[in-house]
Amino acid sequence: MENTAKQYQEETISAVCTALGEGAIGIIRISGENALAAGEAIFKAASGRKLADYPVNTLVYGHVYDADGSMVDEVMAVYMRGPHSYTAEDVVEIQCHGGVRSLQKILSLSYAAGARPAEPGEFTKRAFLNGRIDLVQAEAVMDIIKSRSDAALKVAVRQQEGQLSSEVRGLRKELLDVIVNLEAVIDYPEDDIEEMTFASVLDSVNKTAEGVNKLLANAHTGKILREGLRVAIIGKPNVGKSSFLNCLLKEDRAIVSEYAGTTRDVIEEQFLLGGIPIVLADTAGIRETEDYVERIGVEKSRRILNEAELAIVVLDGSALLSEEDFEILELVKGRSYVIIINKSDLGSANIKNSLNGEFKNAPVIELSAKTGAGLDVFTGWLQKFVYGSDKHLGDGIYVQNARHENLLKNSLASMQDALSAAEAQMPYDCIMIDLRNAAGFLGEITGDTVRDEIINEIFSKFCIGK
Repeated sequence: MENTAKQYQEETISAVCTALGEGAIGIIRISGENALAAGEAIFKAASGRKLADYPVNTLVYGHVYDADGSMVDEVMAVYMRGPHSYTAEDVVEIQCHGGVRSLQKILSLSYAAGARPAEPGEFTKRAFLNGRIDLVQAEAVMDIIKSRSDAALKVAVRQQEGQLSSEVRGLRKELLDVIVNLEAVIDYPEDDIEEMTFASVLDSVNKTAEGVNKLLANAHTGKILREGLRVAIIGKPNVGKSSFLNCLLKEDRAIVSEYAGTTRDVIEEQFLLGGIPIVLADTAGIRETEDYVERIGVEKSRRILNEAELAIVVLDGSALLSEEDFEILELVKGRSYVIIINKSDLGSANIKNSLNGEFKNAPVIELSAKTGAGLDVFTGWLQKFVYGSDKHLGDGIYVQNARHENLLKNSLASMQDALSAAEAQMPYDCIMIDLRNAAGFLGEITGDTVRDEIINEIFSKFCIGK
């Protein structure tokens, strides 16, 4: 990785790091060994002084000129000397008017001055390769940009500040300490070294495994905050699924009528409910039908249900449960679900008492999609489903990234293999193989042991200019 970092330091890159399009201000960032030379080749301070003559991190007023001497734009420029910059390299940023043509022109002039186009995420990649941030903090940059809610932003900022990195490194150190002690016992059996017992191995590894389990316990919440909770509203026709969707959105998004089978396709919406990002799908009523178009909608509804992380089963509270209702309830067995008894404003058929078997103790909420009565109860239940009993984002560490979650699971599995080997009092060498694997997986999270191809894959998902 050191060779890769050195290669990057020898190249100077530039890109527009603000959103393309018309705006008040646009910024071109130049980073690398020759950033100052490239910046001074295209920027002329109004004072006539060189950019290098000003104190670093000082905004300087001036202009950008074309090769023929004609003025391109009135700008501000700043020089940041490495390692005190975003990339930990020399950086020049030029702030111009946010027009597409002016940005493109200044960018092309930076190329002519010796910079090359930056790859997606290359500025942040350089920050990682130069040791200013670790891989978790780098990935948190995109999480901050893509945050869908205040809670998601708060978690991403915590990770960018190093909260998760610090915890993972601490857990990895605990494993490495066990490995070092075992190696000492194996390599120097004749020396007077206090021998590690199998009991002490079990105690240390169990403690580390408990720490990993705590991180994984919050992964459910973290993933929802980052990607949104995929929810499917299901039920037979005419129970009020579309009315419930409109009630949640507080607008008439779906067509509502007294005729069964009105919704023939899946209506998908993204919104915040109680601060939780929701990806909500209102599905066609699930029933047997001879209508070709409606049948396609029903099949699509079943597919959406299989992909959802939460199913909302809507029942008509003004009528007794039908065979179709029970068939739909069977579809959510083994899944996360909540039962909504709708139409409470029309009177109650007391169908809650008709739920039996697994559904007797199921989460059930009575509400009226027409009046909104009971919606606050549903919102409270949803917050508890996402956050736990506290119903809000706590001060703990929330794993948002699927890559991190998978590596934590792999590390935990290797620790469990090591524990089994220690319990069976197998040779220390066998135990260390599993412990090294466990420590390696944790190192991949922070980037301490990650391979170049994984690094490239991660940063390829970033936008150009970041």
